[in-house]
Amino acid sequence: MAAAAPAHVLTRADPRLIVALDLPTAAEARAMVEALGDSVSFYKVGLELFASDGMALARELKDQGKQVFLDWKLHDIGTTVQRAAAVLAGSGCDFLTVHGEPQVMASAVRGRGASGLKILAVTVLTSLNDEDLAEMGYAEGARALVERRIHQAIAAGVDGVVASPHEAELARRLGGRDFLVVTPGVRPSWSAKNDQARAATPLDTLKAGASHIVCGRPITAANDPQAAALRVAAEMAGA
Repeated sequence: MAAAAPAHVLTRADPRLIVALDLPTAAEARAMVEALGDSVSFYKVGLELFASDGMALARELKDQGKQVFLDWKLHDIGTTVQRAAAVLAGSGCDFLTVHGEPQVMASAVRGRGASGLKILAVTVLTSLNDEDLAEMGYAEGARALVERRIHQAIAAGVDGVVASPHEAELARRLGGRDFLVVTPGVRPSWSAKNDQARAATPLDTLKAGASHIVCGRPITAANDPQAAALRVAAEMAGA
């Protein structure tokens, strides 16, 4: 477990902070949400929970007045993505990720229709660096590939992108004022980087142009998750 966060002055949630519920079971996720209380208003439900009871948990969170980010990174043929997005559009959830390929993004936009579901394109996973991409067969480095996918996302009509803190400024500049720039890989100065290859602090990420940050283990693995969440929110308040 990470060390507990020290005292802070904030006592309310920052809606730009998305806490990743990357926990093995829905029961553990529910317990974490209860522990965090009013310190967090926005949650990410990812693949670990998708494999168990993730959709039921997402609906519960919406019933509690929380915002929900379905980080499921849809990636399939266009028809399948379109149908999946149409189903998820009826859930009332707020954000949905798809992989940043033109056909996938355009299909997701068609599927969500006129609903309030925001489609986010995953540019390059924050755990990957240039060497990883070269090994995968990409000729471009991370930044160049992110830039290409941002242009494609804008053309496809998605609402924003998921990009590392190091590409947040690029995404904001290319996407404009209302473009969503959601940045995982955010690590406060007092926490470990874990497996994030392109991390940055909450304050630096927001100053670079992020609209939202995603933070998981620095909060959920802390001895006092609520104190850790409020400490992150306090750092964000300086942006």
